[in-house]
Order: sequence, then structure tokens, then C-alpha cells
Amino acid sequence: MMVSCCGLITSQKEPVPLKSVEVELEVKDHVATVVSTLNYHNQEDKPLEAVFVFPLPGDAAVCHFSATVGQTEIVAEVKEKQRAREEYDDALSSGQQAFLLEESEQSPDVFSLSVGSLPPGESASIRLEYVTELAVQADEGLRFLLPAVLNPRYQPQGSVGSEGSNVQVTSVPASLVPYTLSFSARVSSPRPVSKVESSSPLDPLQYLNTEQTQATVKLAAGHKFDRDVELLIYYKDAHQPSAVVEAGQASSQPGSLMGDSVVMLSLYPEFPQAVMSSVASSGEFVFLLDRSGSMHGERIKNARDTLLLLLKSLPLGCYFNIYSFGSSFEHIFPKSEDYNQKTMEEALKKVEEMEANLGGTEILEPLKHIYRQPSIPNQPRQLFVFTDGEVGNTKEVINLVKQNSASHRCFSFGIGEGASSALINGLAKEGGGHAQFITGADRMQPKVMQSLRFALQPSVGDVSVKWDLPSGVSVTALSPPIAALFQGQRSLVYAQFTGQSSEASEGCVTVAYSLAGHPSQTQLHFSLKPAEDSGLTVHRLAARTVIRSLEMQVREPGGQEDAGGKKKVVDLSVQSGVSSVFTAFIAVNKSNSEAIQGPLLRRAIPTPRMRACKVFMVPYSMRMPVMSCDMAQLPQMSPMMGPAFGQKTCKKKRQRAGGMPELPQMSPMMDEDDMRESCRPKQPPRDPLLQLVSLQKASGCWLLDPHLAAALGKTSEEVEKPKPASVKQDVWATILALIWLHGFKMDAQEEWELLAMKAVSWLRAQKASLVTECVEAGNALLGCNVQKDAVGL
Repeated sequence: MMVSCCGLITSQKEPVPLKSVEVELEVKDHVATVVSTLNYHNQEDKPLEAVFVFPLPGDAAVCHFSATVGQTEIVAEVKEKQRAREEYDDALSSGQQAFLLEESEQSPDVFSLSVGSLPPGESASIRLEYVTELAVQADEGLRFLLPAVLNPRYQPQGSVGSEGSNVQVTSVPASLVPYTLSFSARVSSPRPVSKVESSSPLDPLQYLNTEQTQATVKLAAGHKFDRDVELLIYYKDAHQPSAVVEAGQASSQPGSLMGDSVVMLSLYPEFPQAVMSSVASSGEFVFLLDRSGSMHGERIKNARDTLLLLLKSLPLGCYFNIYSFGSSFEHIFPKSEDYNQKTMEEALKKVEEMEANLGGTEILEPLKHIYRQPSIPNQPRQLFVFTDGEVGNTKEVINLVKQNSASHRCFSFGIGEGASSALINGLAKEGGGHAQFITGADRMQPKVMQSLRFALQPSVGDVSVKWDLPSGVSVTALSPPIAALFQGQRSLVYAQFTGQSSEASEGCVTVAYSLAGHPSQTQLHFSLKPAEDSGLTVHRLAARTVIRSLEMQVREPGGQEDAGGKKKVVDLSVQSGVSSVFTAFIAVNKSNSEAIQGPLLRRAIPTPRMRACKVFMVPYSMRMPVMSCDMAQLPQMSPMMGPAFGQKTCKKKRQRAGGMPELPQMSPMMDEDDMRESCRPKQPPRDPLLQLVSLQKASGCWLLDPHLAAALGKTSEEVEKPKPASVKQDVWATILALIWLHGFKMDAQEEWELLAMKAVSWLRAQKASLVTECVEAGNALLGCNVQKDAVGL
């Protein structure tokens, strides 16, 4: 229940403004268009202003915002942010209804919506539309996430915080969240849709045609929007490159981005198997692990197990180091060390002791420290970042990675509900790596090992994009140059076509690259006369790509804000109707201008209570709650959740401290005291796979000892007796371990595949005899039927 002295809403059947959320998703191949409708009703006896703060995917292009009050629809325009705020304030002062939608200054995946002056008894329906690209997962599924959870964002020490009065509001149980969610999706693709999965209950998939290239699916009725909704879409034969050309907008100026045709290239590089099997035996691998309080429990345990697999899978001849961070940071070695048995054991010992006890989430300082370390000749740096992604300085962190992108590749992993997609995707995109999200009951290990396989791939070089267009047609690249290409990972390239050709209606593009000295290329043909009125999805995604690139240039760290660059962003944002950090959507109902009687009430939506949390009231100008929580019981914030609020007087040109609300914050100091676990529970018995893996040596072999026998479920005598007499003990032990992995753990092969390859390489180097006899004897001992060639021998 919610309690306060300022008339905040209770859970005892009293009204709240937000009644329901309706979401319609349309997926065409790997691009999603999302329409969200938020329905409000003011059942108070006074006019209402509601402020809601909510997450969207970090790379979404918000392209439509409108409000319907009674029978009147008001469509918002994109305007320069300060001008939009002034129009909103003016409208409220003169008694008009107004709606303002703006993107956070600190993170592009957080938005604030102000619903101004809703009269008593009146309903309002807000319609929000955005387009986004769907990321390809480790199992080739396309991932769509509808974020419901906005975790508090940790603000580093020394950054601007918010002071709050001490009105306290506790959250309501999830079962009492007073609004509902309806969600439906329509999927279409040139290739058949094989399945759609979700972390939430779905109604059965309905196919709309016999080819099964179109389908619809709905969220089962009664879903409480108290957690993220994740959808995984699988196509048959998904890895097909494509070029989609979209006609320009007839009403826009030819030569402008919206007036010209735009092409979206979707590239899936395929490399020869012989090249792919030659795993690199060099590299500097730096692992950066979040140990803030929110990583407690299962998350930190999962991370420790993952580091074990990573360390066992590294090749001899590489270098490595492990950093961990919270309010401060630590590293296992002063500088990256040569990977061998001694350093691996030392690192694993320290990993075993790691707990989520380092306070807040200050990722910037450890990153700076890593980048200050000199590069090791002929050892390309590969950075793996594990975090639940709850930081307030997202853009600063991503900028730092971008500045250092020439010296390393960055692979990022978002852990748990509410991980900031802007941070996780931004790290990988600017670092030329790959991003993965681990939510719900997902195992972290398969996704992390896939990224390690990417990191061990020979580096792709000499990437070039060559256009073959008829005379009269020119091309302008809209995407930054391709920094990285990986087997099985999609790369998207946007470009603009200006001019027309009288003779030819087709163009061609060739993307060439080389891998380990092997040249390869992809060639795609496309029509230059696409169908009109295609919804402008590709144009908006292209505009979003350009806007993001320009925003980063405008805000180069340490430099003055570039006024010319800012104007370019504002002009393109207004022209394309796509949101940016320097613009906002503003809608004013000019047909309603009665003077407001009495003060406006400010209202927010109750938070579903996953765990205990306090919300402090903040001044209007801050617009977002300061969260002060026991991080070991981290709250989850509902969609569209706004700050706690009391009454306020509508006053022309209200003072704003920085305009858009600060992100919800955690006090930098609170983690240290609140989060330390008083006693660590006894470790449960280790998973049999991890037990076996933990015994492998850095060289790739296993030793024949009682620990190995126990991991195989046998006694020492049972394991030693069947060994052929002339075979060395470590050769026999290694063959047994490989047989056990192939015989009992094929369902987890992607987790142990690299360390098994290392074991096979070690066996080959021993030039061991009687391998066939060993495999036969090992099968008999373990009750398996694994073939010698299946093991790789």
C-alpha cells in the first residue's frame, strides 16, 4: 500500500491515472514497429498532471506521438527541446491540455512523458510509435524486448544528484498493480517463421498463410506488466543477406534524407570452415566483472562459473587479467599476465572468493585504467564486460569505448531484468564486438562462450563496400564504416540514393573482406524503383543511425558542445520526425483553454513490489525518483513509473534544474553498508560439468587422480584398472574426460567445445599411441558409445 501525508494514491481501490497499456508489434524480417497506447482516466475532483518515466530499447527510433482527449486527436511535433518545454509550460499556464515526451540527457533508453492538465472525469489516450532493429541471439533467434523494468540507475560519486523531501512511499504488491497489458505481434518474413518463444505465457502461434511466412501471436490474457516481456522469433534459414530499398517521402525535398530512397543492407558473412576451425592462439583477454550489490545471489554465482569456463577455454600463448568493480575496482594482476597453469590457478582462486560486495556501479574508472595499460605486441586486446547495466552516465561510458575502439574489441553481457540496452548494445557497437542479454532462467555460459568464439576468430580486415549504380544516381553512406564482421552475426549498413536514372532500374553492391588472408565477398542486387508508401521504417532507422553518430560527435568528452553539430541533429530530428537528445515531442490541445481552477495535482503509478524499497519525493524539476534501497532486495520499477508527488501550483515558466529528469539514482555510499551479506551460505555441490572442467590444466590435459575419478562418478581403482599398460596416465585421463563430455553433456557442447579442442590439441602433441584402444576401454568404463572421430581424435 502507498502511504503519505500528501494525498498519494492508495492501493485500496482508489483511482490511478494509468488504466491500461496496449502494445501492437509488427515484425518484418529483422525490423520491428511498435505501437503502444497508454490509457489514462482522471477520477479525481481536481485537474491532474501526471509525469511518467519509462524505458524503451536503447536503439529505438521514436517516430510518432499523439494524444486523444474525448473525440479530439492531437498529433505531436518534434521541436528543439527547450522550445518544446516552453510551449508545454505556456499551454498549462493558459489552461490548455499539453503532452511532452523527451529523451533522457544521460541515457537514450529512458523517456519521460508529461500529461498536462487532465480535467476531472476526463480520459486521455496516448499513442507512442517506435521502430527498432532486432538483435540476433546465440541460437539465431531475433530478440524483441518490451521493457517494463526501469531499475534505479547508479550515479557515480561527484555527479549531480537530487535532494529529496522525506515523503516516503512504499510500493504495492505486484498482484495489485492497477493497470493491465495487452500485447499482440504480427510477424512476416520472406522465409518461414519456425517458432516464437517468450519468457511470458503466449497464446498459440497462428499462421496466416500456407507458406508460414506470416503469423500472429498474443500474450496470454491477464498478464501483469510487472516484468519485461521478451519475444524470441526464429526463421528457417535465417542467415540470408538482403538489400531493402525504400522510396522517399513524396512531400519531402529531393536530396534530403527523407526525400530520397534509402537502402538497408543486412549482411551475414559466411567464412570457409577451414578458416573458422583455425582458432587464434594469441590475444590479451581482459574480463571486467560487475560486483555491485545488485549482482548478489544467483547473478554473481553464475558469473563465477562463467569465468571458470572462460579461463579453462583460453589458448596457451595468450595473456589475460580479471578486473571487478563496484564503487571502487580491483584487478587480479597489476598487468595482464601470460596464461599458464600457475597464473590460471591464481586467478581461479581469487574468482572463487568474489562476492557482490563492492557497492555501486562505477564502470568508467576501471575502463580508463584498462585503456591506460600499454598494448602487448601481436596480442590483440579483447575486453569482456559483465554488468546488470544500471548506470546513469551511459553516454560517457560509451564515448570512452568509442575513443579506444582502434585498440581493442569489446564484448558486453547484460545480466538480469532491466539491464540498460543502451549501455550493453552501445559498448559492443562502439567496441566492434558483440552484445548478449541474459535474462530469466537463461544460462550465461552458452552466450559468453559464443562471444569467446567470436573473439578467437581471426580478425576480419580490408572491409570495403562498393556500389554499382546507373549514371545519374549517387550514393551517400549513412552508417559508420564496418568495424567488425563475425561469422553468424548480422551487420546493418544504411545508405541514401540521390538522383534518378532513365535507363537502368537496378543497382548492385559488393561487400568484400578478407579473413586470415582468404578474400571473400557478398554481392547483392536491388531495385532502384521501390514501391511507394512503405511506412518509412528504413528511413527512420537510418535517421536514427545518423542522429546517434552526430550526437556522439557533438559531445566529445572534454570539448565544448558543438553548436553546428547540435543544429544538424535538431534539423534531422525535426525533418525525420525521430527523437533525439536535443529535441522533444510536444502536443497541445488548443481547442481547450478554460482557466484552471485551483492547483494541479501531480500523480504517479504505484510500483509493483518485487522487493522492499523506499521512494523519496523529489522536486518537480528533477522529475524522477531518487531510489534508496537495500540492493540485496533490489526493487523493480513499473513501466511509465513517475516520481512520488504532492500538490503543485501551475506557474508560468517553472524553474527546471536541467530540464529532463535525472535518472533514478542510488546514493553512491549506500551499497557499502546496506549490501554486505552478513554471512555467506554454504556452497551447494558443484554442477558435474563444472566439477570436471575445474580439474582441467591450462595445457588442456587432465591428471589421473581421485578428484577426476569422483567427477566421473567412479573410484580411483575403477578408473585406473582398464588403462592400457603402455599409455601415460594423463593421456588416459584426458581421453576419459573427453568421452564423458561427449557421452553425457552434448546438450551443453557450446559451453565446453573450446576447452575440448584444447584437450584434443594437447593429445595430438603427445603423439599418443593406442588411442583407439583407449577410446574403446573408456566407453566400456563409462557406459558410453562415443566414436573416436566424434571426439576429434
